[in-house]
Amino acid sequence: MARYGLPDQVEFCSRCVMSNQKVTPSVVQNDSRDGEKHTLIFNDGVCSACRVHDLKESQIDWGQRELELVKLLDKYRSKNGSYDCIVPGSGGKDSIFQSHILKTKYGMNPLTVTWSPHLYTDIGRQNFDNWIHKGGFDNFLFTPDGEKHALLTRLAYENLLHPFQPFIFGQRNFVMHMAQKFNIKLIFFGENPAEYGGFENEENSSRMAPSYFVDDNREAMRVSGLSLEQLYTQYNISAQDLSLYLPLTTEQHNSSNLDPRWLGYYLPFHPQANYYYAKEHCDFQPNDQRTEGTYSRYNSIDDRVDGFHYWCGHVKFGIGRTTHEASQEIRNGDLTREEGVALVHKYDGELPKRYFKDFLEYTQLSEEKFFAIADSFRPEHLWCKINGEWELKHKVK
Repeated sequence: MARYGLPDQVEFCSRCVMSNQKVTPSVVQNDSRDGEKHTLIFNDGVCSACRVHDLKESQIDWGQRELELVKLLDKYRSKNGSYDCIVPGSGGKDSIFQSHILKTKYGMNPLTVTWSPHLYTDIGRQNFDNWIHKGGFDNFLFTPDGEKHALLTRLAYENLLHPFQPFIFGQRNFVMHMAQKFNIKLIFFGENPAEYGGFENEENSSRMAPSYFVDDNREAMRVSGLSLEQLYTQYNISAQDLSLYLPLTTEQHNSSNLDPRWLGYYLPFHPQANYYYAKEHCDFQPNDQRTEGTYSRYNSIDDRVDGFHYWCGHVKFGIGRTTHEASQEIRNGDLTREEGVALVHKYDGELPKRYFKDFLEYTQLSEEKFFAIADSFRPEHLWCKINGEWELKHKVK
């Protein structure tokens, strides 16, 4: 095994442009990204994400799945106008689609909840406002202590080259705390991670496993690559500061009896279709220019830090934002594989220069330190220097 538990030999999917260096979405709360990881599984040259997509296309009876959804909604549907489900989101195309269709087509009364981006983009804030005001939703927007969240982000970059890790903790766990607080049982997330190469045998599950949001082992948890005790004693970040970042305990989960579901199990998700849906119903607007690191203008555009999350993934795993988006669009029939390969060669790993100064100021890093830290995380089996420039040893063909 190479660094981060990655396979020594790099293999690319013959159907999409994803490689076997992709780690699956973690279901553990003490994710350090330094130990052995589950990577994308290949079978006869085809990745597990493509195989799951084939299953969606050929074997799923979506009419039957919708009947299952209606039955579930009827179980929880409010009879007095109170909230009967929660939809977490930022006002992007997918959260708009989920909340709007639940409200307008299926007659639910969702409460939307948002864990704030690190640094809103102008278009991200505009789309968030359009979601709430033009879509007609109640929303709780939570913004963690800016100084401490920035510190956690910097530490996560320094220790893990994963500046989004604290945000992901908050985004995933905050909604569970809100559901418990308001005694709302039903929670809808988007697509099952199996559709992106997540853990095997999850693709036929409608319910989010408790391992995603329940953990009693506080001693083993690592936030920003540090133990909770280190954060308490060395950085003056208290247990209260971290309370909404951390998962529920088993006792909390058992007492609240939450029922988190993947809406993508019941309804087919298609990124471009969701974009047009969000544009039609809530005036969702794409970026004013191509998003750096990729070719699109409508995916994950609300946070100035977002591009650095993907850039760091390219450094650590040789997989950038274009690879993620092109693989998904190839599976959905929106791109040919040849087009995807060309886009990966052109844009993958591009530094997000538009918000580079903002990121450095936010994390209090110098440009020199930023690159020195990143270079220290480059796996030797993926990277080499040619004429003083870093080059990937293996590229999709």
